[in-house]
Amino acid sequence: MVDTWRPWRQDQLIRNSFFLIASSTITSLLGFVFWIAVARLYTPTQVGVATTLISASSLIAYFSLFGLNSTLIRFPAPKRSRNAQVTQAIALGAVASCLIASAYLFGLPWYGPKLLFVRSNLLLSVVFVAFCVFAAVNLLTDAVFIGERVPKYNMVVDGGIQGLTKLVLPLALLGLGSFGIVGASGGGYLAAVLASLFFMRRRLGFRFDVRLVRTPLVEQVRFSAASYISMALALMPITVIPLITLQQLGAAAAGYYYVAFQIASLLNSLSHQVGEAVFAEVSHEESRFAELLRRSAIIVAAIQLPASVAVIAASGFLLQIFGDSYATHARTLLIVLVLGALTSALNSLASFALKVVRCLTHLVLSHIILATVTIGLTAVWASRGLVWIGWAWCIGNLAAGIYGIAALTRPCSHPAPTPAESLVSDQEGHH
Repeated sequence: MVDTWRPWRQDQLIRNSFFLIASSTITSLLGFVFWIAVARLYTPTQVGVATTLISASSLIAYFSLFGLNSTLIRFPAPKRSRNAQVTQAIALGAVASCLIASAYLFGLPWYGPKLLFVRSNLLLSVVFVAFCVFAAVNLLTDAVFIGERVPKYNMVVDGGIQGLTKLVLPLALLGLGSFGIVGASGGGYLAAVLASLFFMRRRLGFRFDVRLVRTPLVEQVRFSAASYISMALALMPITVIPLITLQQLGAAAAGYYYVAFQIASLLNSLSHQVGEAVFAEVSHEESRFAELLRRSAIIVAAIQLPASVAVIAASGFLLQIFGDSYATHARTLLIVLVLGALTSALNSLASFALKVVRCLTHLVLSHIILATVTIGLTAVWASRGLVWIGWAWCIGNLAAGIYGIAALTRPCSHPAPTPAESLVSDQEGHH
């Protein structure tokens, strides 16, 4: 009998996309279970303090990367110096996260007086900073697996080991109050880092290499900087919109928005993970850029369209899990945010394509459009209700995605064009 599934299993792009999507999905599902368990074990006040610290540690980790994760994927060093490149990235990320986390604690009197208990306790301060370092290193090791085209380890490490560790620890750390929740999250990062280093050693032959050798990590500073700036701009709406919602509509509305956005974020991650897979594939086979981009769009449509229909159909049930008030007040918002996931997919794929061909100015400009339009419309429309905030998210992503697609049809100025860039230039000539 002919194995009709064999071509799909042998397709590197589909296989890698599957593992990355599976990793994101499992992580999200275990995350929901984690927060349900935490809500039953800890008081609302403890949960509120912990979510603030955990969100801060996540943002600190992302801001500590300086685009190094993208460089590890797009410009892997030759085999003889790959270990040195990865070691340099981990060292820089660890030092940066340590400094930024320390600065965050130092500034708590100005923007987080309710969190001063962390800064006033030396042990808690050191542990918090360490958790931020683990979170940053975990993001870098994820990039290593993606760059080496073995994302199944992301699924094992992030989706399995990290998620299950987080589920076990809340009960064990119950006596620590709100910091017990933070400790559970940080313990998950630590477990993920240790597991990643183990698999990197066994599967990739990784060894820490502290030699001061020249690697693409140094040569591609401009690329890393543009990736970093675009990432920071992409995080701005996610950070600012809840604050605007809280200020204009109140705490309850902010809670409804948070839950709806977390559900919709699972759909947003689908296109992002496929984009990561394409990013890694093109880094190894640049001549296939146009083909891989077309196929990634087909894969995203094939997965995201039915998933969006399913979430819209089950929106009431999903929100009911969190309580009747969520189903009453956030259902229409969730439907709009699900539609926004489709525009987010357009923006995500356009952004990855711009990074691949190194249209760095256009990459940053597209994210400036995303941040400006989304935050601006949210500030203007928030007083009308949550649904209008959802539409602001949709329009911001649509505007950025359209700009990104348009930018791909124009010539970009690059140092030392790559084969992929030459291919794009040829296609522009045909247009």
